[in-house]
Amino acid sequence: MDRKARETVAQPFRAARANGRPNRLRQGYGGPPKLHAKAEGLRYVSAAVAALMIALAAAPIAQTTIKLATLVPVASVWDKNLKQMGEEWKQATSGRFEVTVYSGGAQGDEPTVLRKMRLDALQAAAFTNVGLGMIDPAFNVFNVPFFFESYDELNYVIEKLTPTLRKRSEAKGFVLLNWGHGGWTQVFTKKPVQTVAEMKQVKLWTSAGNDRMVQWFKANGFDPRAMAMTDITTGLTTGMIDGLPTTPLAASLFQWYRQTPYMLELGLAPIVGAGVITTKAWKTIPNADRQTLLAAAAGVEKRLQAEVPKQDENAVAAMVKAGLTVTKASGPEWRTQLDNLAKTMRGEQVPPDIFDLASKARDQYRKNKKPATSK
Repeated sequence: MDRKARETVAQPFRAARANGRPNRLRQGYGGPPKLHAKAEGLRYVSAAVAALMIALAAAPIAQTTIKLATLVPVASVWDKNLKQMGEEWKQATSGRFEVTVYSGGAQGDEPTVLRKMRLDALQAAAFTNVGLGMIDPAFNVFNVPFFFESYDELNYVIEKLTPTLRKRSEAKGFVLLNWGHGGWTQVFTKKPVQTVAEMKQVKLWTSAGNDRMVQWFKANGFDPRAMAMTDITTGLTTGMIDGLPTTPLAASLFQWYRQTPYMLELGLAPIVGAGVITTKAWKTIPNADRQTLLAAAAGVEKRLQAEVPKQDENAVAAMVKAGLTVTKASGPEWRTQLDNLAKTMRGEQVPPDIFDLASKARDQYRKNKKPATSK
């Protein structure tokens, strides 16, 4: 309650003290002094209660702001959906909670965002599989090359893994809110690439913080250059890198394709993201408000499942019109090389039980296979 409201509440009490002087002044009302005093006191108490109610009604609603950071571009399909989620939650809680979305890497790359969350400078994030893998290596299962054949297959496996991944996240201090598709990874380069030998000549971007992946690339003759995702444009401009694995939609939105006009169509792996909130922030939210947040987050997940595959495909067509050249992989070495990576990831980058659980779910889907949504 502000100072003005406190003054409003206190005024009747001050008047009561000031007017409680000689009882003989009240005798003129024609009744016993004590009864008049009592009635007078009740009148002032009623006035004070009314003033208090008015002051409380005028006081602003206490509001809690959840700060959410993400690398997704401003005004992209992901950014719009995150802001829609925040607005839906704000309305559902009558303004008690709101979400401020920091898009476009405004709060730094994903390792930086994760550090800020642990310091409570940020409370939530929409991470790609890079940030998720830093929370728990179980999320690296989505990085295994050629592990998934379609979005339908991916969605089925995600559904089966979600309870386990949610528990593992909570054990690390984070609550999983929703999943988010990012598209399907291809390789964009400055010069045309079709063979493994040609790819080994490319200074290939890889995410900073995954030292095991960097070492694997080096051990197999590739030339990885680890750096933050927020530094990719600078890396391409300066020549520190001349190729990167990313989705067509990301290459289009970030304009990376303008410096990497060749796309090797490999279909390496999906980019799987997720929204998370710190357990500390989660505990401050009443249970009813948690449910409305989860409902809004589920809406994001459903919309991205429908929209991102289409936009990823449309991005290729748009970039081709703008000068992009799509090349196809040639030679059996690609499958041999990447199958080898997949085998070494079990146990080294992905916990064996998670790898096996995902494999079981994927194989179960394929056994009962329905017509798949192509990537």
